[in-house]
Amino acid sequence: MSLNNSWNPELYEARHAFVWQLGESLIQLLDPKPGERILDLGCGTGQLTNKIAEAGADVLGLDASPEMIEQARQNFPQLRWQLADAANMPFDREFDAVFSNAALHWMLNAAAVARAIARALKNGGRLVAELGGKGNVAQIESAIHQVASRYQDDVPAKRTYYPSPGEYATVLESCGLELRIIQLFDRPTLLEGPDGMKDWIRQFKWYFYDRLPPARAERALDETAALLKPMLFREGHWWADYRRLRLVAVK
Repeated sequence: MSLNNSWNPELYEARHAFVWQLGESLIQLLDPKPGERILDLGCGTGQLTNKIAEAGADVLGLDASPEMIEQARQNFPQLRWQLADAANMPFDREFDAVFSNAALHWMLNAAAVARAIARALKNGGRLVAELGGKGNVAQIESAIHQVASRYQDDVPAKRTYYPSPGEYATVLESCGLELRIIQLFDRPTLLEGPDGMKDWIRQFKWYFYDRLPPARAERALDETAALLKPMLFREGHWWADYRRLRLVAVK
């Protein structure tokens, strides 16, 4: 994850467990073997890193957020953790696999990150990843921009990268990674609680509002949720309009 993002581990774990719960199927695709060296890139608070370790792999969790790494260390002190920016990882042909769930879309320098992943992998090593794909949370982002532009003349730039399959395939292949699987799919995602949408925005998109005075920021958040309610609030529950890009590539 980007060093430019400030993360709230408590809100993440309390309200957004779906991030790692939905990522468990990606571990099945990874199929970690005992003794394999695996890098969990953008490990967050470590739940999936621990799942990989339970399979017997020698896993290292890496994240660019000091808050997330500290929480991961508290959650799973028996595992290894490293604070680092993905584009500048200091690894050279050290890993049998790089695993990444819901993290690569925060890394705007996609080509540099792909080169670092390729360097980190042994020959024949694999990248197994899922990230936000083209059109991810399009309705949410449209509402955020609409409201944010009413409150400030200079709306902050997006801090996410949601590529199409063809776009991301080109990035990976230019670094010597061969695509074996790549698919883009819709995955409407249930958010937790009556304030699920506002909690989601606070966790993942608050940078659009954090320059506003607190009372105005909260008012903008309320307006955003109201704008989204006809589209993304169904049968008493909030949903996020997720589109995911899932892939396997081999060096």
